[in-house]
Amino acid sequence: MIGKIIVSAMAMIQIVSAGNLLQEAIDKAKPGSRLELPAGVYRGNIVIDKPLIIDGKDQKAVIEGDGKGTVVRISSSGVTIKNLTIRHSGAQHERVDAGVALEKVKQCTVENCKIIDCLFGIDMNEVSNSEIVGNYIESKPFDLGVRGDGVRLWYSNDNHLSENHLYKSRDFVVWYSHGNLIEKNIGEYGRYSLHFMYTGKNFVKNNTYKHNSVGIFFMYSRDTIATGNLVQNSMGTTGLGIGLKDASNFTIKDNTIIYCARGLYVDRSPFEPDTINLIEGNRIIYNSEGVHFHSLSLHNRFVNNIFKGNIESIVNDSYNTKITENYFDGNYWDDYEGFDRNSDGTGDTPYHYYAYADKVWLLNHNVKFFYGSPVISILNFLAKLAPFSEPVLLLSDKHPKMHEGQV
Repeated sequence: MIGKIIVSAMAMIQIVSAGNLLQEAIDKAKPGSRLELPAGVYRGNIVIDKPLIIDGKDQKAVIEGDGKGTVVRISSSGVTIKNLTIRHSGAQHERVDAGVALEKVKQCTVENCKIIDCLFGIDMNEVSNSEIVGNYIESKPFDLGVRGDGVRLWYSNDNHLSENHLYKSRDFVVWYSHGNLIEKNIGEYGRYSLHFMYTGKNFVKNNTYKHNSVGIFFMYSRDTIATGNLVQNSMGTTGLGIGLKDASNFTIKDNTIIYCARGLYVDRSPFEPDTINLIEGNRIIYNSEGVHFHSLSLHNRFVNNIFKGNIESIVNDSYNTKITENYFDGNYWDDYEGFDRNSDGTGDTPYHYYAYADKVWLLNHNVKFFYGSPVISILNFLAKLAPFSEPVLLLSDKHPKMHEGQV
């Protein structure tokens, strides 16, 4: 159907009927106009190059691409698009074919849109002070590694990304971007549910990430706070809950990491001299490994965390590196065997975590096949009963909590 533009009594509001004229309506609209789209299908691959509001009301207005390129491209500041269904982008990674692309703009809003069958969901290139709120994003039905990113920030600062739901996309990735607030998002069945590269001073709050390869990974970054997040079921050979790689001056606080292959992964962090990472008040529970130290990682502070139900609370895969130079205090350890004679909630003796014979699989991963077997259990029992060599002390916690409710 060839649509027509109906101009209401208010000259700045236009109701655009379904068909092929959406780009024409955009071109003719005055800056600051509001275009309302009733239910129907509108031709995509549009470019919005002036401040406008485009409102689909209830997501029944569908902007459909031609399968080549990006469906909606925003090249002006002050643009709002909301309540739309956006679908059928191209499939070329080198072009970053997306549902919505914002480039070199500020003070834009993408709100309550359903973005489906798009290689990349929302691509933000040099975008600032913008709102990405309440969108549902799903990539094309490709293998995980060749899907596009659900949300991609590139040199984009001081944005607010909240209550978005990424489903079967690849990554939510943040490159060279600072000062962003990322909160209350959901990520499911992706690769990196949230991935930072070369960033600083971002805020990650109250997100929920389930069934991804990796929950949250901070790489080559600093000065970021992650608090109140739930990371669950990051499994497989690459599975981890929250990772720190060359990450400095971080606060990881009040998060829950559960049912992951590796709960917290620490690799050469903190990286910059005279900095620390604070890991405080987290629930690291029912993972294969609670905390995995890789390479030189010193001066992390583990305070008031709960370690419960993990097969291994602490793993250090670099035996030439001591992790005792990390600070542990006031944590709850479910395998602590001390007493609390004065009933102050703190163990009378420090908690020591040693590597006995059952840790031999860290040196030879083929042995992990036998983990939990009677052979390894007997070796571990004998090593503790009459050790033929000094076990390796991995950490000491001087004031272990007796009950998890006290943390």
